[in-house]
Amino acid sequence: MKFGWVSADGESWEDRKEIVKMALESSIPVVVAKPEDIEKIKELGNIKVASHSLDADIVLIGKDDNIEFLKEAKERGKETAIYIPIESKEDEEFASEVARFGFIDYIIIEGKDWTIIPLENLIADLFNRDVKIVASVNDVKEAKTSYEILEKGTDGVLLNPKKIEDIKELSKLIEEFNKEKVKLDTAVITKIEPIGSGDRVCIDTCSLMKIGEGMLVGSYSRGLFLVHSETVENPYVDTRPFRVNAGPVHAYILCPGNKTKYLSDLKAGDKVLIVDKDGNAREAIVGRVKIEKRPLILIEAEYKGDKIRTILQNAETIRLVNEKGDPVSVVDLKPGDKVLIKYDDYARHFGMAIKESIIEK
Repeated sequence: MKFGWVSADGESWEDRKEIVKMALESSIPVVVAKPEDIEKIKELGNIKVASHSLDADIVLIGKDDNIEFLKEAKERGKETAIYIPIESKEDEEFASEVARFGFIDYIIIEGKDWTIIPLENLIADLFNRDVKIVASVNDVKEAKTSYEILEKGTDGVLLNPKKIEDIKELSKLIEEFNKEKVKLDTAVITKIEPIGSGDRVCIDTCSLMKIGEGMLVGSYSRGLFLVHSETVENPYVDTRPFRVNAGPVHAYILCPGNKTKYLSDLKAGDKVLIVDKDGNAREAIVGRVKIEKRPLILIEAEYKGDKIRTILQNAETIRLVNEKGDPVSVVDLKPGDKVLIKYDDYARHFGMAIKESIIEK
């Protein structure tokens, strides 16, 4: 997931305050600031501060500062970062060296007179290491380039805003880059059977969904069904466009980063994936989880010879999505109907996809 920081580096506190306020409004997680501003920034809102101070959330030093300062910060449980201007091949080699120290979380790279070659070299060199690469950029266009270098791109950018609106534009860019694409396919319904009552989970999010959107849920990790949001008008209850009636407590749900969670583990503040009929996915924050005893129905489908199943509440307002992308109520489903699923050849261990033999039935 890409991220963005903002430098709060105006001449006066009033200028810097406006930058921090816009960062807060734009959901930017970190501002880089002067040590003397840390306390004042914390009074404005809950945002992390990176600064050359042990009072900062992320302790930041420059290339020529004493590296032992970061060791001390790490021992105190702080995140750590180093700012390295790249002016020569030696600077690039130094950045690569400190990335291997084991106590530095972020390397912020600033290009003085360069193209994107040093970033390419560092991304290739540090790929799959724990340290995150952050590019110092002057506008959103440079940020986009940094995110795209060598397809993987930098993990984040540090924006030095020329105008306050750049911060909002960076937030939009990050949202675009963090959208996921989920491969959906169709499975054929083979059985629909009422099975009695159980504890089912409604997921109320902090986002509004539209027709065609829902969440991927299933009894088996290898086969998740696209369960439609409560956005369809009906004569029984008002629409709840923030809600997916997802299924019983044992079921899996797809979350950001291709991870799964049990529905029973979800709580306010967690993140889940909203997925539409074309596989476009976006993050949503869970606002509330409601668990209530309700009548349940077993849904069985076949995908390339494999039987997959899920369980949903037995009610007219609960819907899957058919092969045309239309919501279809579970009470109207019949054998032979086709519905959208996400199939996975991998097993799951603590929500992570792994190559392992596992039997689910």
